[in-house]
Amino acid sequence: MVKAANNVERELRKLRRTLLIIAHELGVISNAEFKEAMEEVIKEVLGVAKVEQWVYRDSEGFVYGYPSAVKVDIVVHDKEHVLVEVKSRVSKGDVAELYRIMKLYERDKGVKPKAVIIGGLIDPEAYEAAAKLNVEVKPVVREKKASINSFIRW
Repeated sequence: MVKAANNVERELRKLRRTLLIIAHELGVISNAEFKEAMEEVIKEVLGVAKVEQWVYRDSEGFVYGYPSAVKVDIVVHDKEHVLVEVKSRVSKGDVAELYRIMKLYERDKGVKPKAVIIGGLIDPEAYEAAAKLNVEVKPVVREKKASINSFIRW
């Protein structure tokens, strides 16, 4: 009975995450609402409870090609710095952007961070870019069966 209840709870979490991804893609919820809802996913994936934000004024335009503010979520756990980006859809461009942020963070802090993108719809090219740039891509929902949507890699 307990095992069945745990399975139902796990499936409901997957369904909720899937609905949040769809709602974000359709513009029903904002980026801020989506990120807030995904906080539990960050905690589950990384096994930590505190997520902070690193904000840096990139005056030379290293990340975006022009001077701008750079923001990324960060988790420091057991002296390991992990930059975390949560996206409903992950492209190879998102991976490249996080890679540049990772390099800027390393230069600014003198610490080599780990970079993780947690996403819903993940373009297969994002996995290729991630492998080449040493960025981890983690799906929000994992399934054993293939999805109808070809962008999702389970």
